Amino acid sequence: MSSGGAAVKPSLVHIPAWVFSALTLSVVGLTPLCASGAQETGGATRPDSVVHMAPGDDRITLQSLIEEVVARSPEIKAARERWEAAKAVVPQVQTLPDPRLQLGYQRMPMTDPLQGAMYGFGQEIPFPGKLRLKGEVAQSDVDRLEQEFNATRLRLIATLKEAYFNLHYVHKSIEIVEKNKVLLMQFEKTAKARYSVGQAAQQDVFRAQVEISRVLDRLAVLDQQKESLHAAINRLVNRPPAGPLGTPEEIQTTIMTIPLQELSRRADEFSPALLATAKSIDRSERSVSLAKRQYYPDFDLTALGLRNDRTNDNGYQVMVGIKIPLFYETKQKQGVREARASLEGAREDFTATRQDLLFQVKDGFVQAQRAERLITILRDAIIPQATLGLQAAQAGYAVGKVDFLTLLNSLLTLQDSQLELHGEMVNHEKALARLEAVTGGPLGGPQPERKPGS
Repeated sequence: MSSGGAAVKPSLVHIPAWVFSALTLSVVGLTPLCASGAQETGGATRPDSVVHMAPGDDRITLQSLIEEVVARSPEIKAARERWEAAKAVVPQVQTLPDPRLQLGYQRMPMTDPLQGAMYGFGQEIPFPGKLRLKGEVAQSDVDRLEQEFNATRLRLIATLKEAYFNLHYVHKSIEIVEKNKVLLMQFEKTAKARYSVGQAAQQDVFRAQVEISRVLDRLAVLDQQKESLHAAINRLVNRPPAGPLGTPEEIQTTIMTIPLQELSRRADEFSPALLATAKSIDRSERSVSLAKRQYYPDFDLTALGLRNDRTNDNGYQVMVGIKIPLFYETKQKQGVREARASLEGAREDFTATRQDLLFQVKDGFVQAQRAERLITILRDAIIPQATLGLQAAQAGYAVGKVDFLTLLNSLLTLQDSQLELHGEMVNHEKALARLEAVTGGPLGGPQPERKPGS
């Protein structure tokens, strides 16, 4: 059957009125999709584009989830406790060893035997500077673990944001695909009506049914992804994985105005992961100084009181012992060698961490830029054009000027463009979340304060 307008017009006179009603229904059914598509394109900038949810469908806010993950995450709590444990080490290593209480009795079998009690104490005294260096090494561990705690917190927040934005995309995908399923069912009815009067091929009906089945298949996959993301978010906030979770709020994409050089500078100065490796270098440098100080001897001071029972005399005895580093070739020298090797390893770790962070900054920056460009193109050009194309295809199919395949392709093109728009909005926000994790805090807020000496 020809699809040309001249061949179709004479036969339209004999089409029953209910067929026109079905065609009109499909045209009317398209209008909400086009309107919603236009509104969805403005979701990045207009707050009035929020979709109204059904009663009882609670919204979940990203900020509330962030507060929950910071307060309840076992991984963050464990990092905090390691930091607190390291703080308790500092006063321990800076304190002198415990003194020794000494009690005894002596008897010398001589012509005039000497016998009596001995009592006193002993104290080990490290060489001057050793306790101070031990305290500085321990304090460097405290600073390193503090930065590791901050890095863990930022990493988990970024992971939570990515899961939240992925969940938003899944919900929007389900919403778009559900709308298109309704339209496809209307298309199927229209194709059946036209086929019944000889105005369309049976293949149009089969193709519509195949696409409806593909939509159902896609919805099943999206539902599985939604449940998996629910479990992932619940795991991060320390809830039962099977616990309920609401619908994410609409995301608002904002143009990133911070240049790449500024982001790289922030990563250099404020990234907790990089600061942690810098503290490892500081610790290793102090460990080298402490290892060199081990060449110097420690002292042992002993003071005793003596009592002669035969003469009823009291006396005292003071002794100073010196630990001689006699085996320095296999002990102290190897200790210095170990400390220097650890220092070089810490420096290489710092270089590797810095290179990785700068790569992450550049990668996140270009991904955010790409997403911004695609959002603009999809929102302002592709989706409006695809919407007009679908309207024209549907109107043409109603009068036999357009075949069913063209109509179907127009619908799928609009659907894919809408999904791509929301996907790029999500990719943009995920890129910003990763940038925040490596630069030490929110990109739009004030910069974190850097502690003296960090």
